[in-house]
Amino acid sequence: MRILFITSSRIGDAVISCGILEQLRRNHPAARFTIACGSVAEGVFTRFPALERLIVFEKERFDLHWLKLWARVAPHVWDLIVDVRGSGLSLFLATKNRKIMRGGRRPGRRYMQLGAALGFTPPPLPVAWTTPEDEAKAATLLGGAPIIALGPTANWDGKIWPPERFIALYHALAPLIPGARPAIFGGPGEAETRRAAPVLAALPGAINLVGSLALPEVTACLKRSKIFIGNDSGLMHLAAAAGTPTLGLFGRSKASEYAPAGPRAAIAVAPGPEGEAPMHGLTVDAVRQAACSLLDVKVTI
Repeated sequence: MRILFITSSRIGDAVISCGILEQLRRNHPAARFTIACGSVAEGVFTRFPALERLIVFEKERFDLHWLKLWARVAPHVWDLIVDVRGSGLSLFLATKNRKIMRGGRRPGRRYMQLGAALGFTPPPLPVAWTTPEDEAKAATLLGGAPIIALGPTANWDGKIWPPERFIALYHALAPLIPGARPAIFGGPGEAETRRAAPVLAALPGAINLVGSLALPEVTACLKRSKIFIGNDSGLMHLAAAAGTPTLGLFGRSKASEYAPAGPRAAIAVAPGPEGEAPMHGLTVDAVRQAACSLLDVKVTI
């Protein structure tokens, strides 16, 4: 059985789609999968156990990227095509069955929408895959200390909790977790480095994991962390999918749609209208209490 899975160009949305991808693999253990995604999200899928082919494509003018992708997958007759991008590409491909998700944003949790579209009840939570090599590298990088993982970056400044509050939060949490050590996570590129720099500078003992690892290695590091606390970002979704206790910080984005989905995930939301509340309204104490609740650690006043 051959399955074509067309998914997102963004890390967060790609991670969210991994729940239904893993469920498809479990339902069809002999199937081989071709996955098409954007280059930024490529690392989300490189360790997928049933991967036969990974096709990376970039958005182009006049939607030429869809034509190029069609040319690469049209020679095959597929048993199933799942298109979470809502592109309609499968309408022009030979397939025995197709599932096309409706495109665009709409109310409700995205992972639930994907699960419902494929008839999965309950909707499967996102997952993340690693190899023993990824796990070994994470063990070397992080050592044996309990890691408080911080994600102080995001794809735009409006979603970012002030860096001085991440610093204060770490100092508030560290005494509650004996031997704790901070690890700072962020993506590649100058903007991510700039956004993480104040937190790294203020926590000189922190492990710097900003833009230095492949996504599966990041996932393995997140798996070994005691907790991840970060802005609404692809890293937040990856941490939740990895099974790490994950606390997502929201203000200028909608938690009702994009709260982290995982076995141990929670949110702290700035006061104000959903999706419009400034992040500086979210206090250190509110985040500390949410983190302690997630970890089942007693909060002291």
